[in-house]
Amino acid sequence: MRFAFKRSLSPVAYCALHVKAGTRYEDKNQGGLAHFTEHLLFKGTQTKSANTVNSFIERLGGELNAYTTKEETVIHATVLKEDLRKAVGLLMDIAFRCTFPDREIEKERGVVLEEINTYKDSPAEQIYDDFEEYLFAGTPLSMPVLGKARYLKKIDRDIVCAYYRKMFRPENMYFTIVAGIEESRARDMVSKALETYCTSASNGLEDGEGEAIAGSGQLVVNPPFTRSVSRHSHQAHCVMGARACPAYDSRRIPLSLLVNILGGPMANSRLNLILREKYGLVYSVDASYGLYTDAGAATIYFGCEKANVQRCLTLIERELRSLREELLSPRALNSAKKQLLGQMAIAADNGEAQVLSMGKSLMTYGRVISNRETAELISGITAEEIRDTAAEVFNPENMSRLLYI
Repeated sequence: MRFAFKRSLSPVAYCALHVKAGTRYEDKNQGGLAHFTEHLLFKGTQTKSANTVNSFIERLGGELNAYTTKEETVIHATVLKEDLRKAVGLLMDIAFRCTFPDREIEKERGVVLEEINTYKDSPAEQIYDDFEEYLFAGTPLSMPVLGKARYLKKIDRDIVCAYYRKMFRPENMYFTIVAGIEESRARDMVSKALETYCTSASNGLEDGEGEAIAGSGQLVVNPPFTRSVSRHSHQAHCVMGARACPAYDSRRIPLSLLVNILGGPMANSRLNLILREKYGLVYSVDASYGLYTDAGAATIYFGCEKANVQRCLTLIERELRSLREELLSPRALNSAKKQLLGQMAIAADNGEAQVLSMGKSLMTYGRVISNRETAELISGITAEEIRDTAAEVFNPENMSRLLYI
């Protein structure tokens, strides 16, 4: 198990256990197993009932949560720093001693099936999963995190236990802490908890420097697609985009800035200014960059009245063409950098965000990449890099489109 720590000045402590156990590591006919297992992690251990697990941190005034992505499962807790040892122990207990009672499996199966049904009623969210399912068809990244109901109904306790034993191993885990204590003390907490709850942890705790996690190699590249799906809704939803560079590619930095310029979270993004503020054509519009170890997806989403779809597509292509062919002015480039750097700095002031990003970085790159290092890379981006990145990623010949109407 690898370990990373950052000292803070806050009386609140954050700890997280990251497991390389996301959707991409599931067997082909067990889609949703990673997420389903995550739901079951809080349903009892060898020494604690489901109720005890769920109330343990709450009684300390803290929070216990978990989530699953395509590449990891994360369990994390927030407590006062004097209770950090208890939180670390609970996370280790969950990681190595879950019992998965049959009654809890059946109960959670119903919960997740309802979650899938509810998700289908949220087209603005589901369209992203459907887009990636088409974009990454034939690869481990095509399966949505929630999985498919037809697979979920067949998952039993034996399948869950086998997956848990296979994936929840110390060598597959990364533990991160952000707290106002000495690093040696935090390391001792994690090391002792690991020895207590995992008898197979022969190598103990290792520092954060290690090998990066490789993906499955070069993924199949599918031809661009254009699909239209009837949803019988008053509003149209559209995602357009293309395959992009993976986590190890240095081009991820200029692409991140480019996506933020196009449709970042601020109201002054180029697409928001054009489509919403100037012409009033959309309810919402944004751009995003999904980053995986061996692939990426750069996407643009908008929701609008059905009659406005073609106008929106035309205006988006006009903005993309401008970015592909013209250099940003020094003022525009510096303004975009300042905005992204500000967003990063504010996010870094959140202890929970820090502890989660540290684990993702440690798992992906074999080390925690500091905000200062990332900031230096962003500061060094040139206008030529932005233009060349736009020309490569948003090449019309490579763009795919999914439309809900």
